[in-house]
Amino acid sequence: MEVPLPHPHISPCSSKAKEQMTEPEPVVELTGITKRFPGVVANSDVHLAVRAGEVHAVCGENGAGKSTLMKILYGMQQPDEGTIKVGGEVVELRNPQDAIKAGIGMVHQHFMLADNLTVRENVLLGAEGLHGMGRKARARLTTLAEQTGLHVDPDTLVENLGVADRQRVEIVKVLYRGARIVILDEPTAVLVPQEVDALFETIRSMQADGYTFLFISHKLDEVRTIADEVTIIRRGTTVGTVDPATVSSHELAEMMVGSQLPSPETRESTVTDREVLRVTELRLDAEDSDRAVLDDVTLSVRAGEILGIAGVEGNGQTELVETVMGMRKASAGTVELIGEDGQLRDITRLGTLARREAGIGYIAEDRHRHGLLLRQPLWSNRILGYQTRKPVSNGHLIDPAAAREDTERIVEEYDVRTPGVDVLAGALSGGNQQKLIVGRELSGEPTLLIASHPTRGVDVGAQALIWEQMRQARHNGLAVLLISADLDELIGLSDTIRVMLRGRLVSEADPATVTPQELGSAMTGAGTQEEAA
Repeated sequence: MEVPLPHPHISPCSSKAKEQMTEPEPVVELTGITKRFPGVVANSDVHLAVRAGEVHAVCGENGAGKSTLMKILYGMQQPDEGTIKVGGEVVELRNPQDAIKAGIGMVHQHFMLADNLTVRENVLLGAEGLHGMGRKARARLTTLAEQTGLHVDPDTLVENLGVADRQRVEIVKVLYRGARIVILDEPTAVLVPQEVDALFETIRSMQADGYTFLFISHKLDEVRTIADEVTIIRRGTTVGTVDPATVSSHELAEMMVGSQLPSPETRESTVTDREVLRVTELRLDAEDSDRAVLDDVTLSVRAGEILGIAGVEGNGQTELVETVMGMRKASAGTVELIGEDGQLRDITRLGTLARREAGIGYIAEDRHRHGLLLRQPLWSNRILGYQTRKPVSNGHLIDPAAAREDTERIVEEYDVRTPGVDVLAGALSGGNQQKLIVGRELSGEPTLLIASHPTRGVDVGAQALIWEQMRQARHNGLAVLLISADLDELIGLSDTIRVMLRGRLVSEADPATVTPQELGSAMTGAGTQEEAA
């Protein structure tokens, strides 16, 4: 049931917004923006006004129209109706180059960097005509690096940088091109708490220098910390603009999805003594060196247990998942999974499909690369990984009618918002794609679920649904290996947390007592917890 608006103290026009009426025109103003796609209205009469020098957050569910709106502002798409003003002047942004000329830059959630190039080469690529390639360019780059806190040698290869520094390189790129208005798309999605604090310090410092930010995020507590104003979009339409100092995260969630949402917190233990997965002394050598990407990794997951793996990206979590799934061949060690006879069975030499058929469900870190066929309809995606199993197959032949019927069930049970199961997977929002994947993997009744960043980039509504489905599956005896960059999610869902650093499991944390700050310290090697034996 939807929450009626206006809320008792959340109005479509906040007191701060009212004060704007006597102030100069906003630096960015979108009026009556409407964007239609075949069968879908992504934006309908959206209004957004952003003042110079403020951090203006834009929040909404996946599929609410935020991404489309930001793509319109960055010139990646053009509106069917409405006007855009920058600096009080109506502009037509036909492509990103037009946006850049208007002083608008965008830092995408998935970084647009070339790992095999240096920091300087990434920044200058395509912008050689601005300051040349010599002393002037170096001086400008040095100034911007100091301004954004990027304290690395400009000749360092990007592949050697951590996530936070890569993000700073992206910010330097847009500033180098002259942006004074910066769109940040889910900027904290892969940062640990200390890195989030550092990013917010950078934003506040740049605000003081007159920069303006549009901040797109699903993390409402962070939004309330950094934003001066928050505009909520629901189902393609502007719901209202509020002062974050006067509302709670739950009230923002009400505006976004129409109801208050639960947290991931659960302390009811369902852990049994029955091992489902046992990984012993697993090692994976790097392809181009003798360095171990995974080094002596030993872990166990039991029925009814969620084992969380915490770690800064690039410390071996992805390789661990892909080795357990058979996507990479281990250099040493074993992977065992409980078999039909109730005994652990060595699956180290099995391929990925055989491991899935043995009872592993898999929510991939990169849903576009490993979880979906974007150019195929939803019902075809229901079949992926289940080609030999009911209800979509009789073991030899695919049953399209059964696949369509079961996809319709998943769409209903998991609230996948789509006009129908013949829609291409690539046409869904990220959150709806993820709900489809979660529904598919849990429908296979696995004994083990490997969930790699299961709620990354999804809104609070989809996040709550996925949490609830995982809790229920855990209650029913499912073993879950959970990898997540969301520390609240790890702490709230896990029965035990192991910390991975430089390819090793280095410490263990009790979710009932550990704080995100303590976990973040352990992830960066600064923690005080005991080394795992």
